[in-house]
Amino acid sequence: MPAADRSPGYSRRWWVLATMTVCLLVVIMGNTILNVALPTVQRDLDATHGELQWAVDAYILVFAGLLFSWGVVGDRIGRRKVLLIGLTVFAVGSVLAAFSSSPIELIVFRAVMGIGGAAVQPTTLAVITNVFPERERGRAIGIWAGTAGIAVAGGPLAGGAVLEHYWWGSVFLVGVPVALLGVVGVLAFVPESKDPSPGRLDVPGVLLSIVALVGLVYGIIRGGSGAGWTAPGVLVPLVGGLVLLALFVWLQRRSTHPALDVSLFRNPAFSAAAGALGLNFFALLGATFYLVYYLQGVRDYSPLQSGAALIPVALGMAIMAPRSSGLAQRYGAKAVCATGFLLIALSFVGIQFLDLTSPVWLLVLVLSVQGLGMGAVMAPATESIMSVVPREKAGAGAAVNNSVRQVGGALGVAILGSVLAASYSTHLGSTADALPASARAEASQSIVATLEAVRDVQGGGDDDAARAAADIVGPAREAFVAAMHVTAVFTAVAALVAAAVVLLWLPGRGRDVSPATE
Repeated sequence: MPAADRSPGYSRRWWVLATMTVCLLVVIMGNTILNVALPTVQRDLDATHGELQWAVDAYILVFAGLLFSWGVVGDRIGRRKVLLIGLTVFAVGSVLAAFSSSPIELIVFRAVMGIGGAAVQPTTLAVITNVFPERERGRAIGIWAGTAGIAVAGGPLAGGAVLEHYWWGSVFLVGVPVALLGVVGVLAFVPESKDPSPGRLDVPGVLLSIVALVGLVYGIIRGGSGAGWTAPGVLVPLVGGLVLLALFVWLQRRSTHPALDVSLFRNPAFSAAAGALGLNFFALLGATFYLVYYLQGVRDYSPLQSGAALIPVALGMAIMAPRSSGLAQRYGAKAVCATGFLLIALSFVGIQFLDLTSPVWLLVLVLSVQGLGMGAVMAPATESIMSVVPREKAGAGAAVNNSVRQVGGALGVAILGSVLAASYSTHLGSTADALPASARAEASQSIVATLEAVRDVQGGGDDDAARAAADIVGPAREAFVAAMHVTAVFTAVAALVAAAVVLLWLPGRGRDVSPATE
């Protein structure tokens, strides 16, 4: 290409891409690595099912709420600087989370990690968009998306490996040296880039979006924990969150410096791609949350074994994501994304065949199909979003791209986790009555809590109570499997809805989705 058209850093663009993948690994593994440690955290910190959902969602919600602001900050002060700040904050938050002494401390420090992660992840995509010319950008984004797939399941594997030898907090220390490697790579290879006409920070808008999302997720988690969906403590945050979200959108449409440029959603291709990404991560993070409990609580896998069991998801995403860009060029993003969601739906239908004694090959097959489907969605949907946004506004576009992923993931953990808890309680029924009254409420929400309560009774010295408690284990595992089947049906329906969305609104082969078309 002509030298005048080359962006700064073009000559070392593949080193830049390698650095961005390292940075992406840090923040995604920092989130997913907790999944495999959840049962251990529940036991060691005496955490409730709801507190575990918050330990996951605290990171995601802060991450999603600050994405817009960090995108604007990167456009203003420079994306290289924002990467360095984000990696540093993330590493500090990881160390603090590792040494948490209570569930509340863990939730708070996970939020600190979210502040750093929000600075890093969208900036990696903005840097790639600026450094790579259009003819190579699809391939670069495909590699970026494939890295995300590796990190999603690589996190639980790494977490399981360290939990074999160290305490639960060590899972957060794994990312610290990787973050330092990212800092070195940014200093060595990444050129500075910024928007020549950056916007202003919309601090009230950012705060409003965080409060709205927290209220919505809080209501969902509390409602699913058995508080009752009509209780004031559930309805007030739920309705309040929805009202605040509507107010946020209304204010953003009228703001001269919006935290979220809602005008982008007037482009049907942009909206469909954003919805596809959100629903993709709704299924991914929500399913990972309950599959870990199945593997450790029902199948009695160790953390390392359960992390290894999730490898097929990572492999499927890593194999398909880089290839899906080429497939989208040949067949159109509509066909590729729709096929991906149909594969995702099929994988959750396959979960209906998983029970207490299912062969390992069936689990591998189901998770492989899930990974292939999710990998087929990620790159074409991401590229559809970024192709709508002008290059100088890449930070804002990347922020939207990542925010819908994170909000989708947060809602997946909240909604599917709540469906799981409510369904488990229903299927368990009066079985938990053999446990002490003080343990029944929490034991009826989680298979791990049930098994932990059984262990406590068995260690109490009362032989009759121990035998009665032991009789609970089998029915509790069967109840969880039944609850998982119900939750998987909800997940499959979400995937089918996503397939319909992309078939209706995502462009087919040869369709232009650029702003000029609109």
